[in-house]
Amino acid sequence: MAASAPSSPAVPIAISGASGKTGYRIAEEAVARGWAVRLLVRPGSELPESLSAQDIRRLDFGDPAALEAALEGCGSLVIATGARPSPDLLGPLKVDAFGVRRQVEACRAAGVGRVLLVSSLCSGRLFHPLNLFGLILIWKRIGEQALETSGLDWTVIRPGGLREQEDRLEQEGLVLSGRDTQQDRSIPRRLVARCCLDALQHPASIGRVLEITSRSDAPGPGFAEALAALA
Repeated sequence: MAASAPSSPAVPIAISGASGKTGYRIAEEAVARGWAVRLLVRPGSELPESLSAQDIRRLDFGDPAALEAALEGCGSLVIATGARPSPDLLGPLKVDAFGVRRQVEACRAAGVGRVLLVSSLCSGRLFHPLNLFGLILIWKRIGEQALETSGLDWTVIRPGGLREQEDRLEQEGLVLSGRDTQQDRSIPRRLVARCCLDALQHPASIGRVLEITSRSDAPGPGFAEALAALA
């Protein structure tokens, strides 16, 4: 069956953090499905040539008015922003908590009713090595909660360790589960991108936290089948 957009193909899907390693793959996969996209990136961010012809909006994510203006006319938003490792230990607080909250508030102001957040496996856990970087998992959970209590149609995708792998993706079996059920394993970023778009297409993903990893030693179900099995 041919893929269809979650709303009219003429209504753009906004993707924030579209210059990031996961964000640009989400954008490429959406374009490949024939969906209209609007890419929200910071000034100076570089995008791959494959996305140069798309609707690109450069803005300060700390400016609520700029965010609202960039989202006007969009039907949904995929939040793929995330703090990158740096000496600034406040980065996760600013990006994964406050930054997500601002994007959620901008969606409400702009009338964007569907939002998907790319978070992380183990979000909310205190005793985890990743928290050496500014308690990032704690702030990611705060960002999730801002979305969950927003009144919008929301989905949180929590991928495992992210791989740059681009080949043999058909051999990767998807492992999809509900919140706080997986602790390890990894998944290629390209598969994360596809799962995000699949989630936008399936109303059964609304109001759910979905954890995703993959395994190459056994085939797995497709997203729709795996999601149905959770119901």
